[in-house]
Amino acid sequence: MDDGVKLQEAAWAARDAVRPDPQVEAIVRARHGDPFSFLGMHAEGGGDLVVRAMLPGASAVTVVDAASGAAVGEGERVHPDGLFVARLAGRRDWFRYRLRVNWGHAEQEFDDAYRFPPVLGDLDLHLLVEGTHLDSYKRLGAHVTAHDGVDGVAFAVWAPNAQRVSVVGEFSAWDGRRLAMRRRHAGGFWEIFVPGIAAGEVYKYEVVDPNGTLLPLKADPYAAQAEHPPRTASVVAPPDGFAWQDGEWMARRAQANDRAAPIAIYEVHLGSWRRDLAAGGRYLSYRELAEQLVPYVADLGFTHIEIMPVTEYPFDGSWGYQPVSLFAPTSRYGTPDDFRFFVEACHRAGIGVWLDWVPGHFPSDPHGLARFDGTALYEHADPRQGLHRDWGTLIYNYGRREVANFLLSSALCWIREFHIDGLRVDAVASMLYLDYSRQDGDWIPNMYGGRENLEAIAFLRRMNEVVFGEGSGATTIAEESTAWPMVSRPVYVGGLGFGFKWNMGWMHDTLGYMARDPIHRMYHHNDLTFGLLYAFHENFILPLSHDEVVYGKRSLIGKMAGDEWQRFANLRAYFAFMWTHPGKKLLFMGGEFGQEREWDHDIGLDWQLLGQPFHAGLYRLIRDLNRLYREVPALYQRDSEGDGFSWIDANNGAESVISYFRRGADAEAVAVTVCNFTPVPRLGYRIGVPYPGRYRERINTDAADYGGSGIGNFGAVVAEPEPMHGHRYSLCLQLPPLAAVVLTVER
Repeated sequence: MDDGVKLQEAAWAARDAVRPDPQVEAIVRARHGDPFSFLGMHAEGGGDLVVRAMLPGASAVTVVDAASGAAVGEGERVHPDGLFVARLAGRRDWFRYRLRVNWGHAEQEFDDAYRFPPVLGDLDLHLLVEGTHLDSYKRLGAHVTAHDGVDGVAFAVWAPNAQRVSVVGEFSAWDGRRLAMRRRHAGGFWEIFVPGIAAGEVYKYEVVDPNGTLLPLKADPYAAQAEHPPRTASVVAPPDGFAWQDGEWMARRAQANDRAAPIAIYEVHLGSWRRDLAAGGRYLSYRELAEQLVPYVADLGFTHIEIMPVTEYPFDGSWGYQPVSLFAPTSRYGTPDDFRFFVEACHRAGIGVWLDWVPGHFPSDPHGLARFDGTALYEHADPRQGLHRDWGTLIYNYGRREVANFLLSSALCWIREFHIDGLRVDAVASMLYLDYSRQDGDWIPNMYGGRENLEAIAFLRRMNEVVFGEGSGATTIAEESTAWPMVSRPVYVGGLGFGFKWNMGWMHDTLGYMARDPIHRMYHHNDLTFGLLYAFHENFILPLSHDEVVYGKRSLIGKMAGDEWQRFANLRAYFAFMWTHPGKKLLFMGGEFGQEREWDHDIGLDWQLLGQPFHAGLYRLIRDLNRLYREVPALYQRDSEGDGFSWIDANNGAESVISYFRRGADAEAVAVTVCNFTPVPRLGYRIGVPYPGRYRERINTDAADYGGSGIGNFGAVVAEPEPMHGHRYSLCLQLPPLAAVVLTVER
């Protein structure tokens, strides 16, 4: 070999001697795709064990035998950024060890996260990738556990396109180089067990995207608890040890949710129902709401509370409809166990709890689901499919198995872990239509060229099958504003499978009617009666929701026509019409006492109004309507059946009077309602009835106790054998102005 060749080889050898080890560089730069293959305990080429640890900021590291407490090796700093290697000469058999670390100012001894085996089992991974792991909330996220005999927290997250994922928190000095996670399976699930930490730890995920770019820190999609906004980190929740005491309710909740049951729902935004004025207007806690809201609703006679979303959300102004964590009750009002306490208090008072649940979209906040691993993971990449133009939010990719599984698991989590009795699914119409609120050219047709979102339809059907398949008695409710057929019909007959659907058409028509001056109502009589043409196509709920009392729409009492007396009379008559109309009832908080101003999520309701006669009278009417509703099966048993309703006279538009009766399982036990929507008393007004006997006046909205003029029927009317409206008998009534009377037959 000539001298030139020798010199070249020597140069190459010298270069190789100082060339950085690529694995070391990847570890210290936190770009290693498989840190468990390098960090922790491994056998070197000669068979002796070596322990590697990445501990930025440490000045010395000692490996300690966990059994004996003896030091068995000193770490050598092999990189100035904090990579230590301890060679354990003569040790070839794996053993449990700990790390004793000198930080310069303090010494600490702890178990090395890189000595523990995987957390997720093969079956878990198989089901997660398949999209059929309906208990995924028990495996992904953060869970306090004992692993290999050591207490700590197991973290797991889905980020299939990430180069690296680390869990960060105070326990790692928020340094992503410390606890880089193990990638499991090609499906992209990352996990790590962190020993020695416990519930209450605040954490996020540090993610490096496919291009090597470090993303903003991400909250845990499966977090069971979160920091109080505006802070955005996730919190390790304690194990569920809540001792439920609502067994009696749970045994009968299927009956309470049945379409043949009386269901009157009080819709509430927990943050603005009432504030603690003595403490500067702060929120009431879940436990305070259990003490104050629950007895209030029970006294009013509502059967259910529907809570606007409490799935954790960053922006108060979204009212919860832009959630970032679909598994965590918002920390605004307390802990997950505090929320359980509230639900249990409702159940012990005989009140069901329905929760607004939002699987239709999510916000683009950088700490949330948006481009979670640097790619369009939970959302569609194409904005024509993945961006809500109206709300600036992102749309879930329902066709992706893992995303659908994430949403299904959330639904079951609330039903199983928090005993929620019903999920009211928000904005279903926006899920069903690919062109929802989009211009031509701004949406992508389905495979058949149509506008129906086939993947969302399949998801909703599967969601309803899963919820009802639980057999727990929980139900689902669709806020669906179009004429999509069979929303509340079973999947096996081609329906979407919901238990109930909001009747938005009835609400818009009838509120529009009530806003008109009575002199013009005769020309719009159809607004009162049209809803009966389709009232039995679905299992309907009649909603007077929060959406109708914001953004310039005015409060319910503010929508009514006339002077103050007339407005309250109109609203009382409208409530009686609603409570006796086919369909379950929903009333947003404040409507029960005539809240004058629009709802404002930043302040509590105007409770001082209950001290004024008209407002107090309205409150008493709602309480009496709910009592009557629960006492009279004819008003609820056949809400969804055409045989449960009959017009007496639907055609008296000239006088703006309608009359009808309701039937329950006992067809002869009828309830009769007559509404006069003009300020003119109708004395001696005759209507036909099918049966003889005494008809007791159960509700008269013009009663003086409610703030009315006191015109009535002295408590009862006896049917006379004078044919009318196709019936053999008739009643001669005194109809008060702007009022409704409700009578039941006594035979």
